[in-house]
Amino acid sequence: MTTRIGAPGTGLSRREFLAATGVTSVSALAGCSTSGADESAAATDTPTETQATSADLPYTSPPAVVDVDEQGGEVTMRTQQARHAVHPLDTMGGPVEFPRVWAFQADDNDPSVPGPILRTTEGNAMEVTLDNTDGRRPHTIHFHGVRKTWENDGVPTTTGIQVPPGETHTYEIPANVPGTHFYHCHFQTHRHIDMGMYGIYRVDPEGYEPADREYFMTIKDWDSRVPRKWAGEADFTYNSASRNPDVFTVNGKSAPRTLHPEEGSPIIVDEGDSVRIHLVNGGYMSHPMHIHNHRFQRVEKDGGTIPEAARHDMDVTNVAPAERHTIEFTADADPGIYLMHCHKVNHVMNGTFYPGGMLTGVVYRSVMDTDIFNQLMEYAGYST
Repeated sequence: MTTRIGAPGTGLSRREFLAATGVTSVSALAGCSTSGADESAAATDTPTETQATSADLPYTSPPAVVDVDEQGGEVTMRTQQARHAVHPLDTMGGPVEFPRVWAFQADDNDPSVPGPILRTTEGNAMEVTLDNTDGRRPHTIHFHGVRKTWENDGVPTTTGIQVPPGETHTYEIPANVPGTHFYHCHFQTHRHIDMGMYGIYRVDPEGYEPADREYFMTIKDWDSRVPRKWAGEADFTYNSASRNPDVFTVNGKSAPRTLHPEEGSPIIVDEGDSVRIHLVNGGYMSHPMHIHNHRFQRVEKDGGTIPEAARHDMDVTNVAPAERHTIEFTADADPGIYLMHCHKVNHVMNGTFYPGGMLTGVVYRSVMDTDIFNQLMEYAGYST
């Protein structure tokens, strides 16, 4: 499988990225990542909470795209305690780290926050096995959007089904509503989502025509006291009414780490590309997402196709909690580097430092050999 650079989706290959930045040898990547990123490939055996300190836990990796069709319609989802490096460097208000998260892990992939992107095709069905044999608490998986039988809804209080520690359970999820959807744990939902148990579920319609560049992005606000509390580093009584969001992420990272080509989610384009971005809000607040110097159209919302007569050019789309917006635009601006960010400007911060937080960028490949791009890569922790 070719390693892709940029946000999860159909970005550049690593070789294309190296060529664009003037690096000619794959060996030149050695030492480019920070220690946190290097450790993300560490062994993922789960120690119990009573045995583990945060330093014993592996780091998460970026979310993988899992083609469930290629796996015969089956996927196994495990939960893994991990550390999550939101932005591991001291640039732009860092470091920002969650000492303990509960990450989903698909099959033999690394654990990730957000969880893996599960992708299938309209008319197929998925068997999703939640393997909680090594877990410490009950979990479920609830899938938004698609229509399923009562017992597969993933809500313990209304179905009577939860997956206790030491057990497994298989959900039958039909791919009968095409579009971009959302999944999450529905056991003590307010707490488990804030510990990282959420992700994207994509159902491609029959005859789906992909764009030149297609990317998946999950935005989220966090109360960092929650993962610190479960690591034993914060002492407070959690109440969703007193939630205090102080970390803001795109695909689990805050700027400038969002611009890291492997750990982050830059939108990498060539001039003239058609670009499709699937935006999902995994948090508890609305986020008006704005792209600089490009006009886009919203073509899908919550698994529903927006009729062409109702579409219009825009540069801000306000994504409410659990909503899914698919937007499309043409990379027809003056080639450069353009921000994509939440326009609640206090969400584009790391603590008191601006910029940071819920911000990434549209990057034209033709400017990757410039000094300003190299400076951004230095801020993000990537050296070309």
